Amino acid sequence: MAGFQSLPGFREFYPEDFSRRQHIFNGWRKSANAFGFQEYDAPVLEPLELYTTKSGDEIEGQLFSFTDKGDRQVSLRPEMTPTVCRMVGAKAGALKRPIKWFSIAEFYRYERAQKGRLRAFNQFNADIFGEAGPEAEIELIALLIQCLGGFGLTKDDFYVRLSDRNLWFYYLEALGFDEAQTRGILSAVDRYEKMGDDAFKGYVEAHGALADDKKAKVLAFLKIKSLPELEATLTPLGSEKITARLTDWRKVLGGVAAMGLADFIAVDLGVVRGLAYYTGFVFEAFDRKGDLRALAGGGRYNDLVKKLGYADLPAVGFAIGDVTTGLLLEQRGLTPAYVGGPDIYVVIGGEAERRAAFADIQVLRAEGLRVEYPFKDLAFGKQFKAASESGAKLALIYGGDELAKGVVKIRNLTDRSEREVPRAEVLAEAQSALGKP
Repeated sequence: MAGFQSLPGFREFYPEDFSRRQHIFNGWRKSANAFGFQEYDAPVLEPLELYTTKSGDEIEGQLFSFTDKGDRQVSLRPEMTPTVCRMVGAKAGALKRPIKWFSIAEFYRYERAQKGRLRAFNQFNADIFGEAGPEAEIELIALLIQCLGGFGLTKDDFYVRLSDRNLWFYYLEALGFDEAQTRGILSAVDRYEKMGDDAFKGYVEAHGALADDKKAKVLAFLKIKSLPELEATLTPLGSEKITARLTDWRKVLGGVAAMGLADFIAVDLGVVRGLAYYTGFVFEAFDRKGDLRALAGGGRYNDLVKKLGYADLPAVGFAIGDVTTGLLLEQRGLTPAYVGGPDIYVVIGGEAERRAAFADIQVLRAEGLRVEYPFKDLAFGKQFKAASESGAKLALIYGGDELAKGVVKIRNLTDRSEREVPRAEVLAEAQSALGKP
């Protein structure tokens, strides 16, 4: 009998794998704390309506949704944005602005499992509520860069592509497109990188033929890669909205540059993010070699809190996944070696020595030191072998002679040096030898 196996797209984390995942989580948390974000958590099971209100009924095909025993339509969470909007919206009046929150949580999507995308995955989510200006984008883009750069990744490993749905709307309006046509164009732009001209078929089916001159201008705008190019294309249009928006662009790019992060940013109008709730700047992080799916993505979504039934509240955020982050660190040789061993291995002579050792072991463990000992009586040779194989830095030796003298022998397992210390000083001596306060 083969036994049971985990479900497709779901992962198991044996200790070594868990250690690597925790390394990623710890890096994200360290970055968020440095930026002054507060951590929160939320239910893994939510009302199905929370997601259909945000994204429409068509999203249900991507969800682990079902009717619970209380006859409620529910779903495992596929993302955090609707939940955090609900939580912030419910207490917005009592929260100090700007509201800077982050979470690290697991999510579930009923999709075909493939490289970089699983049915169960973890994400770091960071959001700022209550700040309508581009200062929030500067802060979040800097945090995103730190969330990857903190692992040792550099501008040669990843970059952030910055775009703007508002600017697309203003430009397409200037070209004579109405709102429905503009959304159709943006849908095509979102798929253009993968599909080429075929991306416009949906637009043609819904709105009729796209004039060659307009299509040429859309494609030219799509290929803009710098702020000077944006200004050269848009300034002649004489639109007040466009002029004001270019000021926001200068502020975002200038702020990021002032932080020394300009080399991580690329102007790229090809990024529009398929989710229709985005209302302004959008951005995605990619690895430079292009081997992986997007590492992270986000943008401004000013209308979502209000759409869910709460007061109007501007918002911007991003999410970064552990699957692609882990793959990128592995590719770049930045995955840390697994360290699961103890700080100290205790070598014990006999039953009387074991009782004495237990008292000291408990004191050491209470101070946070990782201590292991043999469950069974073993010869000293076997215990020293086990101590070396465990990866411990120190061995504490409790033999009959040591017990009679009221001392413990401390052996450094790296250089094999030994010394005896009074039992009352074992904790202080072990902490000193390990370099721990």
